[in-house]
Amino acid sequence: MSEKVQKSEHEWQQQLTPEQYRVTRGKGTERPFTGDYQVSDEQGIYHCVCCGAPLFENEHKFDAGCGWPSFDRPLADASVEEHLDTSHGMRRIEVTCRRCDSHLGHVFPDGPQDTTGLRYCINSVSLDFHPGE
Repeated sequence: MSEKVQKSEHEWQQQLTPEQYRVTRGKGTERPFTGDYQVSDEQGIYHCVCCGAPLFENEHKFDAGCGWPSFDRPLADASVEEHLDTSHGMRRIEVTCRRCDSHLGHVFPDGPQDTTGLRYCINSVSLDFHPGE
């Protein structure tokens, strides 16, 4: 993974839409069933909307019925970082981009049991799909 991307809050605000900024830099969550990236058979890689780092592969995406894109694993262990999140009175594992620390979503242990058993529940506004990769 490349060096950490560091920008001022003003630079992030200039680069991102207000919703992308709220979610990725402010640790927000988009409303369920409002984002892009429905499950499809199209080959491709999902990149971080903030820094362009490759994060998830479409091949590992599944329909969890939760309203957000769900993956059973990141593209590589070095793609994301996981942190304990105790906000909102809950104990969850937050998923961030390793390269720029953008908030992506959370990971839960209720994914497909025939693969990893994990569900990376990711905000679609934090992703940029590159078809054909």
